[in-house]
Amino acid sequence: MTDAHTGTRRAVAASFLSATLLASACATPAQYVAETPATTPVSPETSACSANVSLTSASERVQSLVSQMTIDEKLGQLNQAAGGRSKSLNSKLTPEELDKVRSGEIGSYLHVAGAQPLGELQKVAVEEGRLGIPLLFAMDVVHGYRTIFPVPLAMAASWDPSVWKDAAAISADEASASGLHWTFAPMVDVARDPRWGRIVEGAGADPYLGSRMAVAQVEGYQGDSLAAPNTILAATKHFGAYGVPTGGRDYGSADISEQSLMETYLPAFYAATKAGTGSMMTAFNDVAGVPSTANEYLVDDVLRGEWGFDGMIVSDWNAVAELINHGVAETEEEAGVLALRAGVDMDMTSMVLPTRIKSAVQQDDCLAHDLDAAVARILTTKERLGLFDNPMAYHDTKREAATLLSDAHRQAAHDAAVRSMVLLKNDNQTLPFSKAPQNVAVIGGLAEDKLTQLGSWRAQGKTDEVVSLLEGLQQSAPDGTTVTYAAGAHPSMDVESSIDEAVNAAMGADQVLLVIGEDYDLSGEARSRSDISLPKNQTDLANAIFETGKPVTIVLVTGRPLAIEQEAEAADAVLNAWMLGLEAGNALADVIWGDVSPAGRLPIEFPRRTGAVPHTYSEYPGGRPADADLSKDTNRFIDIPITPLFPFGHGLSYSSFDYGDLTSAVQSNGDILLSVRVTNSGDVDADEVVQLYMRDPLASIARPKRELRGFTRTHIPAGDSRTVTFTLSPDQTALYGARTGWVVEPGRIEFMVGASADDIRSRTDIEITEGRETGVPASAIATRVSVE
Repeated sequence: MTDAHTGTRRAVAASFLSATLLASACATPAQYVAETPATTPVSPETSACSANVSLTSASERVQSLVSQMTIDEKLGQLNQAAGGRSKSLNSKLTPEELDKVRSGEIGSYLHVAGAQPLGELQKVAVEEGRLGIPLLFAMDVVHGYRTIFPVPLAMAASWDPSVWKDAAAISADEASASGLHWTFAPMVDVARDPRWGRIVEGAGADPYLGSRMAVAQVEGYQGDSLAAPNTILAATKHFGAYGVPTGGRDYGSADISEQSLMETYLPAFYAATKAGTGSMMTAFNDVAGVPSTANEYLVDDVLRGEWGFDGMIVSDWNAVAELINHGVAETEEEAGVLALRAGVDMDMTSMVLPTRIKSAVQQDDCLAHDLDAAVARILTTKERLGLFDNPMAYHDTKREAATLLSDAHRQAAHDAAVRSMVLLKNDNQTLPFSKAPQNVAVIGGLAEDKLTQLGSWRAQGKTDEVVSLLEGLQQSAPDGTTVTYAAGAHPSMDVESSIDEAVNAAMGADQVLLVIGEDYDLSGEARSRSDISLPKNQTDLANAIFETGKPVTIVLVTGRPLAIEQEAEAADAVLNAWMLGLEAGNALADVIWGDVSPAGRLPIEFPRRTGAVPHTYSEYPGGRPADADLSKDTNRFIDIPITPLFPFGHGLSYSSFDYGDLTSAVQSNGDILLSVRVTNSGDVDADEVVQLYMRDPLASIARPKRELRGFTRTHIPAGDSRTVTFTLSPDQTALYGARTGWVVEPGRIEFMVGASADDIRSRTDIEITEGRETGVPASAIATRVSVE
């Protein structure tokens, strides 16, 4: 971080809450750095518009193309058109559409797929277009292409970034084999309000966990080289604070402080930037009244200027046109000008940038410069993907047939599903079920619902390739065990309930697996819920089954935390299975029958009731911290306990683990070493997720009660021990101040290690002796972990 950048940030940050959209007549995007720099001098005209941006930082090929393009062809590169619908891909690729490609009116397509049809479309672009510029093909490959993995929130529950990295690499392999270059993932929005439906698409509530999962996905999708034919471009989204809409209502305003923005909601984007994400997507929402798609401060000053992001930025679907709805633009032309000045390069589907700003560009040299910079970033992205040199590399139909849903890919999906499940409750060691002959009743329509296991974003996943929860349990049942089934009720009101039949099935069973929760259509985009308790028919079914007096294990199917206080209390065990993808049933069977001990952990807490959200373990203590004693006036609800139903980081095992003392040492270079001995004191080989938290108890700005600063998931055989050592930089203790930026303050830092945010096993202190400015979000910095 340079002093100039730091000074710019401070100046802009000081006026953050009062910043206007049109702070100057011309955009000031940061320097664009391409892989092959040229040395042509900057023209006086462009220098007058921006001191930091020059097309001369692009390759000679890109500069040459930009210089040859007409203004209409430049605007065409900004156009991402829908080649179909999400459920009807390629359906809009008509002869008329091909004429647009030939004339240079399209830069990219989404809602397209298939090596052969996209190969034909690409040939039109490179062989019949005037300049031979290739097209970019994109799709929402969110948690798998044909091989569908658990939904992202479930993947985060693995607390294992390598699982996400492998899944993203497989997704890239399959998507690229089907002609695609680009995915609109990872979604790294930190979300702490489970009423928000899109919480299912992210990594949960914590900026450190979210940062590690963001990096894993970027590295998985993009591999070592974007030019390789089995990698795809990542689009980290939704920049900048989409996951914190007022009231949890999707698309709503993020009315948050600058400190909260910088410390909680932006670190994962920073981490993705430093991991090399090739593109970013702006969010639908506004932050303190400034829509993200027109936010020059966030896009040009922070993302490009301070962080050095040198990739392409795309709007979300129709978001440029929707600046009118926000009330910051009166016409589509004004909306397009705002977006282009802010640094948006490509317009997803609204057609505003390609068709409404030509006159404005012709009348404004600075805007013309912004257009050229946007086109250069798009062309450089295509260059980095190797599309100019080998545009047909993604259109091998034999590779497509061999790659999709291979045995190895399916096994990886199985492993990810097993690692994602979280055992929330297990009284009297109800799980795993005995392998002795018995009758197990599986109750609940979700048990045979294959569509829900694919989640709300399913790319090219097919229901007939899903192993349902019921199928997996039946196929893997131990010898002599009978698995019966009754639907009882399904969350969809379109499915008729048959609770009496379910009760009869339960009465004849030794054990009941009650499969309840949400279906896929209750989680996802535009699926915010004011009440996150179970749908009524699920509650009615659960109550009826509990009344039988039989041992009941809840298998929870969901894309968000649910308020299940009463149901969890009545059940003997609760296993959170999320939505697990193609291998859902086989993975569940592994855990239920005891072939694998569950070790997933919650990436966000479960509330007792809807009214308790949003809430997080890392909230500020306040002047009157929450106290269980109702005779005291403290920061709490008087009608529920001060603890969540299940805390952040929570998850049980079929074994038990003992923790030794947490020891600390500060090395000569300032690095902090923290070590703890963890022993598997049970009789089952199992994984433990060792979690490291910190707190700055005295600072110039109030600090959270606890902040995650490291974790590792490690396998420990029964009776064995492992020494886990965390190595941190003092920069990871930094705080953000509006006038100071990121700074490390001298003083005592408390460190805690344990099995969840509420299950701390050991503590220690260290002393920071020297303060300094860092310029880096503390939560975005990876902690090094070794296990011996």
